[in-house]
Amino acid sequence: MKQTDTQHASIFELDGIPKFSHALPLAIQHLVAMIVGCVTPPIIVANIVGLNPADRVILIQAALVVSALSTVLQLFPIGAKNGFRLGSALPVIMGISFAYVPSMQAIAESFGVAAILGAQIVGGIVAVVVGLAVTQIRRFFPPLITGTVVFTIGLSLYPTAINYMAGGVSSPTYGSWQNWVVAVITLTVVTSLNHFGKGFYKLASILIGIIVGYIVALFFNMVDFTNIGTATYFQVPQPLHFGVVFEPSSCVAIGLLFAINSVQAIGDFTATTTGSIDREPTDPELRGGIVGYGISNILSAFLGGLPTATYSQNVGIVTTTKVVNRWVMGLTAVILLAAGLIPKFSALLTTIPQCVLGGATVSVFASIAMTGMKLVMSEEMTYRNSSIVGLAAALGMGISEAAAALHAFPDWVVTIFGRSPVVVATIVAIFLNIILPYEGKEKK
Repeated sequence: MKQTDTQHASIFELDGIPKFSHALPLAIQHLVAMIVGCVTPPIIVANIVGLNPADRVILIQAALVVSALSTVLQLFPIGAKNGFRLGSALPVIMGISFAYVPSMQAIAESFGVAAILGAQIVGGIVAVVVGLAVTQIRRFFPPLITGTVVFTIGLSLYPTAINYMAGGVSSPTYGSWQNWVVAVITLTVVTSLNHFGKGFYKLASILIGIIVGYIVALFFNMVDFTNIGTATYFQVPQPLHFGVVFEPSSCVAIGLLFAINSVQAIGDFTATTTGSIDREPTDPELRGGIVGYGISNILSAFLGGLPTATYSQNVGIVTTTKVVNRWVMGLTAVILLAAGLIPKFSALLTTIPQCVLGGATVSVFASIAMTGMKLVMSEEMTYRNSSIVGLAAALGMGISEAAAALHAFPDWVVTIFGRSPVVVATIVAIFLNIILPYEGKEKK
């Protein structure tokens, strides 16, 4: 018997299963918007640690799998609808977050992947605590503070992008003109599509830029396909493949970022509901979303997946299209999971030259910084607020760029405060926001 449209839910309804033919293109749209951001952090970490080709594939594979599973948990929570549950039941996409990259780079250089995963477990516990006490903790993280932190994250990622554009510091061809040509072409394509493209072309600008840059890199003989030939066709994630190490200073650095990102997730949940279904998120949705975020990251660490977070670019798609059906995003997660179970796909991603990734991601990092600036500017820039933002960013970036100035301190101090500007910026911003007096009419 032929099914009619009345037997399917609308893509503009939160619940119910829509027609597959309607859901698939929208699911692919979400996939295109997030997959590059999902796999780039593990590629960066793998390059820093110097993982062998097989382990690089495993790290990328785990990133895809845990992103898919984390998304499913948010879309289809475990627990009571109006009581305690894990997950928000809101149309959001989860993926590996760039917010952790500066700290992960520092930890990877000193302690390896296992220390990142151990710190991630601690961070997941922090997120659970934040979720359970979200209404009490939220006041310590107004837009001024979260904006300052996000702005600092963006700034701290710029050197990574430039080094990648030059070919990667470990590459014997670092700084060669070929690397710069490929990087600039990639960046030009991404920027042009962002400003002149429409619809799919604008949405997929980063992906298209990488494809173009990849093709150009082929002509320069920069691509090595060896890893694809040795990768298998199917493989489930390997729990504890990289091990788990609880290094105290790493746990502090990542734990603080999890607290910040938990609060930042409130913004994504709120933007999703207000922009697409004209209401604020309920307390159970916020609490379940953040607690689910923490639990999924704890489990992800055991599977070898790096820290995840809500993806703002996918929130933007939801609020623009008004397509809120959870099964659409669920289909995205299924495709993502399938990709993660195919090591040859993960191996293909490892063949992308670093100069191509640099050209594609420099605009992403710039966007992160400007997103932080928009949050900051949502509050009046009084002398007090300017001091908070300026001092936090200055001390954070300054100390990390001159880490040798901390040589007289213990190693744990250098790891927490000297390797990543985000930790210092966060602490300074929160502290100044508490102690500095408000001025006149801004007093609350």
